[in-house]
Amino acid sequence: MIRTVHASDVGRVRTVNEDSVWIGTTRHGYTLGIIADGMGGHLAGDTASKLALETMRSTLDELPPDLPGEELRESLTAAIMEANRTVFTEASRDEKYHNMGTTVVAVLLQGPAGYIGHIGDSRAYLVKDGAAIQLTEDHTLVNELFKNGQISQEELGNHPRRNVLTRALGTDAEVKADLAPVSLSLGELLLLCSDGLSNFVSQEHLGKVAGIHEIPLEERADRLLQLALLAGGGDNISVAMLEHQGEAAVPETKEWNR
Repeated sequence: MIRTVHASDVGRVRTVNEDSVWIGTTRHGYTLGIIADGMGGHLAGDTASKLALETMRSTLDELPPDLPGEELRESLTAAIMEANRTVFTEASRDEKYHNMGTTVVAVLLQGPAGYIGHIGDSRAYLVKDGAAIQLTEDHTLVNELFKNGQISQEELGNHPRRNVLTRALGTDAEVKADLAPVSLSLGELLLLCSDGLSNFVSQEHLGKVAGIHEIPLEERADRLLQLALLAGGGDNISVAMLEHQGEAAVPETKEWNR
């Protein structure tokens, strides 16, 4: 059984939470988790992330049961593309939403296996044995500079242009999403987050806190939010976690917005 939780906090600096986060099950029993981190200024970022999330939710809720793996992958890709069209069309239609966009990281599971899709710098991690393994690659300027050997690993975290995206959802008529298979073994956890968490809490601490099996998932999520707030809370913070707890676990989804 996959147990899930999601939580979000506006942080200590922003006045509006431009993150949108949701996790749950579709009509035919797939597990779906989505985090979108909007951009484009007051109202625009909030609108972009909500449009992307709701478009993907409604599209994937219609999936028929028991799709084979490749069709699951194609369905997640199609949902992200539909969200891109929706956000881009709305931005083109209304001047106050000009250039709005959003990141997205999403997971679609059938049982313990499925696919992750992402655009931007919201991330997915696999947490096992108290360690977090990053599964997604940031679509950012600093990551490109790092891959090209122009900056060091240490410079990634404090570079003045670390928030510049090279790819976002909704800013262009066409966009490419990165897709990757994922499978959870018993006791393993998938963590999705916006950069308001990953920029303020180290990968080491993400793994240690998310991997504390002795406390409930919702408490682990709250501890991660608190760590980001203690580190300054300079951005909106969102987290979603999916843990493979075995067949005896009771399915339950928790949600709160602070």
